[in-house]
Amino acid sequence: MSKLTVFPVPGPGAEDVVVAPDGPDEGAVFTGTEDGAIFRVSHDGRKVDRVAHTGGRPLGIEYVDGRLLVCDARRGLHWVDPRTGGVDLITDRVAGTPMRFCNNAAVAADGTVWFSDSSTKHGIDRWKDEMVQHTRTGRLLRMEPDGTITTMVDGLAFANGVALAADESYVAVAETGARTVVRLWLTGERAGERELLCSDLPGYPDNIARGSDGLIWVTIASPTDPVVERVQRGPMALRRVVTKVPEPLQPKPKQTVRVQAYDDAGTLVHDVDVAAEDRGSPYHMVTGVREHDGRVWMGSLHEPAIALYHL
Repeated sequence: MSKLTVFPVPGPGAEDVVVAPDGPDEGAVFTGTEDGAIFRVSHDGRKVDRVAHTGGRPLGIEYVDGRLLVCDARRGLHWVDPRTGGVDLITDRVAGTPMRFCNNAAVAADGTVWFSDSSTKHGIDRWKDEMVQHTRTGRLLRMEPDGTITTMVDGLAFANGVALAADESYVAVAETGARTVVRLWLTGERAGERELLCSDLPGYPDNIARGSDGLIWVTIASPTDPVVERVQRGPMALRRVVTKVPEPLQPKPKQTVRVQAYDDAGTLVHDVDVAAEDRGSPYHMVTGVREHDGRVWMGSLHEPAIALYHL
């Protein structure tokens, strides 16, 4: 019997998930869908309520003191109040220039927001172009409580998920195109240094998140594609030509349901491969993950549902 339980939501592409750890929504799971809606799903999946609408394409979601910090790929960073439905823009620009692909975030105890802008060349509607063209224009940004925004890491290959260590000694950001998770040290003797928390992942990471277990959970949205790997190493002219190939002939994400968890030393602790356990799994392309008290919630860029895996 599969350990995966699927809970439908009324909209396609429940891309990320976050669990409310306390407050009036304690235990509830929030997700955003392709049509701009934000949904609250009860802990048992029996009740689903639409609580807000961003007007764009919500991706990463964080729960902060009863509010949701939402990365909207088309409209930037927003605060969303799930009790009133209010949506308030924080910023959609960096240094006066609109973000193309606001993707995922993590919030520090002092209110500092770490967030990713996947590319300065392509928006979400051309995410496949970004993967193949490998522009390395993704960046990790820091917004201080006073609103000041600084680019902390640039040159990233499709910057994606963001997570902070339990003690906030480092911030991690996934590079989808390079199959790595980059770590930037924030405290201690190595503060300011950049290294890889993990590399040569078995597929393309999307969102990442720190679980209640203190581990950094990483989604593997699709297994490594040899064709994509070869094209990425070719000249830019070739990469651009490939993206003009008709959609049916372009490389496609392989069906998989996989998440991994790493400790602060970069050691693999969990490797949950549902597709290997259950070949008939109705779910695929996991792009969001949250571990909460031994339950692993998942989201998908394409599925009209979230999923739950019991460790």
